[in-house]
Amino acid sequence: MDQELQFSVSEFVAVLNQTLDYAYPVVTVMGELANFRVSKNRWVYFDLKDDAAAVRFFGTVHQLPGPLEDGMMLAVTGNPRLHPLYGFSINVLRLTPVGQGSIKKAAELLQAKLKAEGLFDPERKRVLPCPPRRIGLIASGESAAYRDFVKIINARWGGVDIVHIDVQVQGEVAPAQIVAAIAQANSLADPPEVLVITRGGGSAEDLQAFSTEQVTRAVAASRIPTLVAIGHEVDISLAELAADQRASTPSNAAELLVPDRRALIQQLQNARRQLAAMAAGAVQQAGAQLERHRQSLHDTLARLITTSQHNLSLKTQLLEAFNPQAALARGYALVRIGDELIRSGTQIKPEQQIAIQLFDARVTAITKRVTMEHKEHPRG
Repeated sequence: MDQELQFSVSEFVAVLNQTLDYAYPVVTVMGELANFRVSKNRWVYFDLKDDAAAVRFFGTVHQLPGPLEDGMMLAVTGNPRLHPLYGFSINVLRLTPVGQGSIKKAAELLQAKLKAEGLFDPERKRVLPCPPRRIGLIASGESAAYRDFVKIINARWGGVDIVHIDVQVQGEVAPAQIVAAIAQANSLADPPEVLVITRGGGSAEDLQAFSTEQVTRAVAASRIPTLVAIGHEVDISLAELAADQRASTPSNAAELLVPDRRALIQQLQNARRQLAAMAAGAVQQAGAQLERHRQSLHDTLARLITTSQHNLSLKTQLLEAFNPQAALARGYALVRIGDELIRSGTQIKPEQQIAIQLFDARVTAITKRVTMEHKEHPRG
């Protein structure tokens, strides 16, 4: 009969852990989350259970993909360990929600948390440059999303420098690779003007990386404006909500970033023709207006000349009426003594020499007698 193995407690714990390290170094267990709690904002304790059993797990808050609550289905990968004091548990390496319901619930909890922090506020959104000179593209280099984006960019505009950072867009390593790619793009000496993060469509499990807390926070924290384009329309990932702009597909992302060169050239040609027609119309209108002004000026000048000629004629007639020569021609005469014009008989004395100015002659005479007539002397 085989000898029965005997161990001390410490020896048994050590031997069992060695056996687990050899036989089951890493395991993944799927089950329903129960008894979830966080201690000191650092340590995480929970159980996974099914109808027949429950297993304890231990980890840290940094390993959580986001807020969790009991009842969600999880797939947890970790190291089975027997603790000397606290018994058996699995030390968490990573965990992810599984099943569409749990994935959706996890996203809803995380969305509520990040929304309360303001990560999705419209005021945070920045305007994307259009067209950008340099684009950072985070995508799987083997994906149709990558090929479609590059093809549409080159077909519509061309000449854009695309800096591609190759990442996995689904699976366990996807979130960490996407976060690292965002950090890499932001640290470039000549950073892109816009950062595009894209993939094609897929199931809720396939798209889960884009609703993790680390990816969502990395998108929100990017110094480079972000455009997230996931090839689906039913549900919007949290990374899309945090981005400065979202697009429905990779092709749509390219269309949002650059205009269609051919359509733009056609628009410019149409605008040139419209401007030429407007200019011709403006010149024609200005010419017609100038002609109206010229005619109006001509009429005004003609009226001014006619009025001036009429006024000149009146003044000429008036001058002629007051011309002394005209009065002399009518039989009047001017009488002077020396250079003084005689206006009254009181200025003349008998036997005084006077000069009489007639229309056509001058007469010198000596007065014999001055007879005054009693008339009112004109004022002046």
